[in-house]
Amino acid sequence: MGSERRYRSSDRCWFVFHFSLLLCFGKQTLAELRYSIPEEMKEGTVVGNVAQDLGLEKTSLIERRFRVVSGSKDTFFEVNPDNGALQVSQKIDREELCRSSGVCLMELKILVEDPLEMHHVVVEITDINDHSPSFPEKEQQFQIAEHTSPGTRFQLHAARDPDAGINSIRTYTLTSNDHFEIELSPSDEEKIPFLVLKKSLDREQKNTHLLFVTAVDGGKPQRSGTLNVSIIVLDVNDNRPIFSQDTYQIEIYENVPVGTPVTRVNAIDQDEGTNGEIEYSLSRTLARKVYEIFELDSLSGQIKLKGVVDFEESENYKLDVEASDKGTHPLIGRCRVIVKIKDVNDNPPEIEITSLSNTVSEDSKPGTVISLIGVKDKDSGVNGKIISRITSDVPFELKPSYKENIYSVVTKGILDREEVSHYEITIKATDCGEPPLFTVKTLSIQISDVNDNRPHFSQNPLEFYLIENNVAGASIFSLSATDYDVNDNAAISYHIARKNDLTSFLNVNSDNGHISALKSFDFETLKTFQFRVVATDSGTPSLSSNVTVNVFILDQNDNAPVILYPVSSNGSAEGVEEIPRNVNAGHLVTKVRAYDADIGYNGWLLFSLQEVTDHSLFGLDRYTGRIRTLRSFTETDEAEHKLVILVKDNGNVSLSATATVIVKVVEPKEAFAAADVKSATNDEEDNNVTFYLMITLGSVSTLFLISIIVLIAMQCSKSTDYTSKYLQETNYDGTLCHSIQYRSGDKRYMLVGPRMSVGSTIVPGSHANTLVLPDRRTPGEVRL
Repeated sequence: MGSERRYRSSDRCWFVFHFSLLLCFGKQTLAELRYSIPEEMKEGTVVGNVAQDLGLEKTSLIERRFRVVSGSKDTFFEVNPDNGALQVSQKIDREELCRSSGVCLMELKILVEDPLEMHHVVVEITDINDHSPSFPEKEQQFQIAEHTSPGTRFQLHAARDPDAGINSIRTYTLTSNDHFEIELSPSDEEKIPFLVLKKSLDREQKNTHLLFVTAVDGGKPQRSGTLNVSIIVLDVNDNRPIFSQDTYQIEIYENVPVGTPVTRVNAIDQDEGTNGEIEYSLSRTLARKVYEIFELDSLSGQIKLKGVVDFEESENYKLDVEASDKGTHPLIGRCRVIVKIKDVNDNPPEIEITSLSNTVSEDSKPGTVISLIGVKDKDSGVNGKIISRITSDVPFELKPSYKENIYSVVTKGILDREEVSHYEITIKATDCGEPPLFTVKTLSIQISDVNDNRPHFSQNPLEFYLIENNVAGASIFSLSATDYDVNDNAAISYHIARKNDLTSFLNVNSDNGHISALKSFDFETLKTFQFRVVATDSGTPSLSSNVTVNVFILDQNDNAPVILYPVSSNGSAEGVEEIPRNVNAGHLVTKVRAYDADIGYNGWLLFSLQEVTDHSLFGLDRYTGRIRTLRSFTETDEAEHKLVILVKDNGNVSLSATATVIVKVVEPKEAFAAADVKSATNDEEDNNVTFYLMITLGSVSTLFLISIIVLIAMQCSKSTDYTSKYLQETNYDGTLCHSIQYRSGDKRYMLVGPRMSVGSTIVPGSHANTLVLPDRRTPGEVRL
């Protein structure tokens, strides 16, 4: 890059040699120009203005087709037809173009037409220092014996430089040293360098000499090339092996594995070849044990363990090592190796457990001793000091005794077998060595049971629902308690507390809690009752708990409907009704009244005409039992009609009763007379019916109120909300309607009679007598 910048300015100072020979041969003219330009110039560099030097008009160059017509394959120059300048068209390498060291010339032919003229241009390519001297090989080696005489000459490789003239090689230099110098021997073509020994060599002082021969050219700036010269000094056996130390002191830990390197002894023999090859060996005067424990590699000098070293057996070993060379007359060197053995923490602690018992009662007090342990370590000093502790999270701890490394395992908290029945106590003993060693042992402890838990019922109070007409002596339900203790402490027996007249009909199996009824219950007589069951375990002393049992009797369809009206004097369900012939359609003839002691669907009554003289004349309301005329009477209608009314409930197996109504059609006058007589009779009958109905309703209401009051009182004491209500429709139409409402927790139940109240929903079920009422206080509905 420096040469290129330098010759960029020199292209402005090139010299023009203008020689003109003008020969007139008709219209042809011949001229020759000479220019000079350095190599490696950039493309477009102007060599000279040919048109100006030839005296050609620049304006006519294009018309006269001014051009270079050189026959060379590579075109290095071209002319600019605009200004007549000769320019470099590609870079020129003088060393590649003109391989000789003489003058490098290029001849060009420039042609113009009108008239036709041929001009010769000679361009001299001048050299620049763009090549450094180079040697045919980068390295040259000589082997010189250490007894070689001074003045001996050794020929070096000659360097080559493609540049010519002053840019070629001018001299050789050698790095400064005490033993060699360089001399040049001129020849016809080049200077030959020689290496001359000026001082004797000593291989023991220095066995190799590295020198740098530099060839320098005459360019500016100068360029150079370097040859690495290595001189190997050959040896004679004049030195004995010498160890790096007279005494080697090594420390190793006991119990290191067999084969472990202990140390490496190193001897140096300044001779070379066989004179400098060393063999190592143990002295033959050592103790026999040394040869059993240590071995020495004869070539590398490495000492390895052949056997096991034990600090307790020997604290150190002394080895005498010899080093011998392989010269014709071997020379021997000696040293001593002292190996000191260091104690290591190679024995973990030992734990000895003496268990008093592997079973501990759960009522043991804190501090109860359950086991004794002792720890020991074969090592000594800090390696034999032991720290013991319990690592698991258990209600036990180690309590040290008066003697070192003796401990008691004691309880440190309250034990509860029902929570944890078994403990694995992990004891860890760690010594204080480096690294520390430890031993872990596990003590298994079983917690024995004591009777500290009462039998427990999952729910209190318990609620059971029993269908009436149960089989006497059969099991009606069962209850069960649990005890968290085990074995006899968890064996539970059952009995009924404080028997009364009602509970005397109940029997509980003391082993399994199955409860059987000794009699059949009747819903119409008893709807609910309560008793208490006591569960007692078999521990010593025994513990017990009790549970309140609320029993609700569920209704069955075991009562047929009873006809309240019409009823004849002999008690049969028959009656006679007289109506005027002139009544209109829709006239109320009479109303059949009936009652069913059952409730719910079992007490819900429906009326139907089983037999009628003329179906077009009378109609019956299936819910109210009202009989009305469907049309007016005609002259052709009969005077007497018989209606048989079927009344049935809605139980799964429905029960029914029939009533007969005789309807007599009379003239209006007769009807008025009969009405007066009948009015007195009906008043008496109505009074009797009302009396019986009041007695019935009063009895039922009294039973309900007593039952519900008792139930509310018991449940209120247990935060259970019970309500009871006896309902009777204000618009009584012949069917007695009653219901029971009660609440248990968030559940609301209603046992209803034959007619449902507004807002309730009949839920057909197994007994068809339970309604689920919409509870406005809780979002859900629970079905009993």
